[in-house]
Amino acid sequence: MLKFVCLGSGSSGNSYFLFTENCGILIDAGIGIRTLKKHFYTYGLSLKQVKAIFVTHDHADHIKSVGSLANEFGLPVYATPLVHEGIRRNYCVSPKLREEHIRFVRKGEAVRLGGFEIVPFDVPHDSTDNVGYSVQHGDVNFCLITDAGHVTEDFGTYIEKANYLVLEANHDEDMLMMGAYPAYLKGRIRGKYGHLSNKAAAQVLAEHATERLRHVWLCHLSEENNHPELARKTVDACLRSVGIVAGKDFDLEVLKRRMPSGIYELAGK
Repeated sequence: MLKFVCLGSGSSGNSYFLFTENCGILIDAGIGIRTLKKHFYTYGLSLKQVKAIFVTHDHADHIKSVGSLANEFGLPVYATPLVHEGIRRNYCVSPKLREEHIRFVRKGEAVRLGGFEIVPFDVPHDSTDNVGYSVQHGDVNFCLITDAGHVTEDFGTYIEKANYLVLEANHDEDMLMMGAYPAYLKGRIRGKYGHLSNKAAAQVLAEHATERLRHVWLCHLSEENNHPELARKTVDACLRSVGIVAGKDFDLEVLKRRMPSGIYELAGK
């Protein structure tokens, strides 16, 4: 049985764990290692279950503990060459990755590990590089898309394959524009290499959700420019406008910024 837990989602730190009895992969490690260890212990898990780390991009809230985890547990860290270069330069990663832990991924090319097939795909963001991940295990497909400035054709392709989807819904456009952020930061967030709004997330989901989709989690919500219930309602209303009913056609939840989600069992067909 494939299982999933979100350990944190937002600018305070991001990390997602997919695992079976025999193998687990961590997508991003942007949470302090002590906090990660605490969360794993709370759920009766062990970081020794992690066999590899897959990194989306090189911003601090996604890579903070990459070096510590890799070096302490001897873990390979998979990322694009540009992301690895960004990790090497980022001051927040201490200790640095040792050479033997560095593994490269190429967009569109699968990595096979312990029953998992992991395919990275391009996600536009103002980092050195950025990818989403489509993860196949048996007859279950899990997809993660976060830190996306705009929707690409790849998004639709991988959402249509997914049984389970983690999708960024970072901000409400009105809250952002009326909020206290300076103009340059508002422009960055709204720009082509910033973050997906609730409305953009809702639209891409409404256009590409299929009958195979079972569960959607909205992720990376802004603390200042969004609210969990607002994000959920925005997506729910957009889905209903095209005849999709969240809670009936598939489950829709919002991931918490600083708290683990609890463990979900990801059933196959």
